[in-house]
Amino acid sequence: MTHRFALPLIMACANLSLPAAAQDVRKGDITISQPWSRATAPRATVGAGYAQIRNGGKTADRLISVSTPRAARVELHSMTTQNGIMRMRPLSGGIALAPGATVALAPGGNHIMFMGLTAPLKQGERVPAALRFAKAGEVKVVFTVRAAGAAAPAHPHGGHQ
Repeated sequence: MTHRFALPLIMACANLSLPAAAQDVRKGDITISQPWSRATAPRATVGAGYAQIRNGGKTADRLISVSTPRAARVELHSMTTQNGIMRMRPLSGGIALAPGATVALAPGGNHIMFMGLTAPLKQGERVPAALRFAKAGEVKVVFTVRAAGAAAPAHPHGGHQ
């Protein structure tokens, strides 16, 4: 009799330990999918944020800034490789979002830099942030902190590119 209840109870408890899946956040024509970050080292003062951003509209928009209470400042960055050397640079003009396009903010490419962290980012934590777009305005999201070496999550909608 007790075995009949053991498996469902074990399954329910196992689900409690998993971080909640990141939800899509939509405002107007902009959809932000799977905002996430990596856990940082114990004394780290910088971290990065990633997501998929889709402009489902017929006019271009632009991600112009990001803020979070977890960092003194936030910058939009690009990462490129030139002559075998990786270079990271701030994107002063923001990130363009063409009509109907999806832009990936991902490790090794365009991303969000959290600078002057108030505390290291820990796996399982949820970090609130506000993304500001030229036309869509402010969109509030929550970044889910994954393991330090985590790869990008699979895009739930098949990766519109």
